[in-house]
Order: sequence, then C-alpha cells, then structure tokens
Amino acid sequence: MSRVELHDVTVRLPTVDGDVPVLEATTLDLTEQRIALIGPNGSGKSTLARLVNGLVAATTGRVVVDGLDVARDGAAVRRRVGFCFTDPAAQLVMPTVIEDVALSLRRHVRDKAERRRAALDVLESHGLAALADRSVHSLSGGQRQLLALAGVLATGPSVLVADEPTTLLDLRNTRTVADLLFSLTQQLLLVTHDLELALRCERALLVDGGRVVADGSPDDVVAHYRERA
Repeated sequence: MSRVELHDVTVRLPTVDGDVPVLEATTLDLTEQRIALIGPNGSGKSTLARLVNGLVAATTGRVVVDGLDVARDGAAVRRRVGFCFTDPAAQLVMPTVIEDVALSLRRHVRDKAERRRAALDVLESHGLAALADRSVHSLSGGQRQLLALAGVLATGPSVLVADEPTTLLDLRNTRTVADLLFSLTQQLLLVTHDLELALRCERALLVDGGRVVADGSPDDVVAHYRERA
C-alpha cells in the first residue's frame, strides 16, 4: 500500500490584504487503503487533498508520496497520484469518449492504433464501451464522472485522490461511482460531504478552520463532526 506523509505542512495564499492561512501546520502519516476527508465548506480539506499531487504547493513543510518529495519530484509524483475533480468537465477535454481515454494513455502507448485498442479495453472494463464514439457532451452526469475516473485509472496510479466525486450525482449514480471507488486496489483519499461514504473508509480526518481537528476511526470522527455541526 502507498504512503502519503505531510511533515509540518502549511498553506498560505496571498491576497491584497496579505497572506491568508488556508491550512495550519499539519503532520500526517497516511497508510490506510481508504481515507476520508470530511468537514464544512471552506475548511481546507480540498487544499489538503490537492497537496498530495502538487495541485496546491505547500508554503512550508514537506509532502512525500512513497518516498518522493512532491516539491522536488513533482512529475514522478503525478505519475503515481491520480486526481478526480468534483466536476468531470474539468477533466474531459476531447470530443469523444474514446478520444478522451486515449489522451490519458498517450505517454504509455505510443502507437495510435494500439492506443485506441487500449482505450477501448479501458472503456470495456468500466462498462462504457458502447459509448466509445459518443460526444462527451452528450453523456449523463454519472457517465461523465465514470469516464473521468476511467481516464485517471487508465494510467495505473498507485494513489487516487477523489475530490467530492459524487456531489453532482443523483442517488443511483452516486452508488455506481462509490462502488467503483471502493473496489479499487489503489490507496484512496476521498474528500466527501457524504458521511455514509466516509463511514466505509478505514480512517477519517475531520478538517475545520484549516486544521485537522479529529483523526481516527470513521465512526468516531463522523460522530464528532455531527456533534460540532
């Protein structure tokens, strides 16, 4: 299993009124397979998650993934850490379903014909093969999120960071995406407002006011969150 470490990490963002703290000094050692990050909007949980693949840079401290320093070895880290956004529109950039997955594979499969076959295999494994030549804009919300996940997973990351991947989905599609996420062998860092999903993880972190205010079993952390609400 992968290991994500934060060593005395802070994040401060510049504003016209000076630097604003977004994440206070945080030290974590994340080794569990499924870890939930929960907390209110604006708490800093997405910032914490985005540190893992360098989408947000630490102001101080170090972030390390499987021994690789995110600041020094960013390219190598990004090959190991896949990231799924809340809105799949942030990730789906090609006109058709198969082209979008093929784009993810461009560094792994150089030959164009082989890349298309590999992309079709990826779609088949996620139940999306029938949509291969469809426009990504014609897909339902659930189909778009599954496609976004398929594109990320096609590259074989060892860690998947999913930032509120079910927020825009209805109940049926939430279950479909959740079942996929919890079937993965990769380490999963799941940012979520869905406390039922958080309870399916092995560990949970409650982030509030830029601090990790609770860390432990999902049952205990979710109960603590509910008491604070």
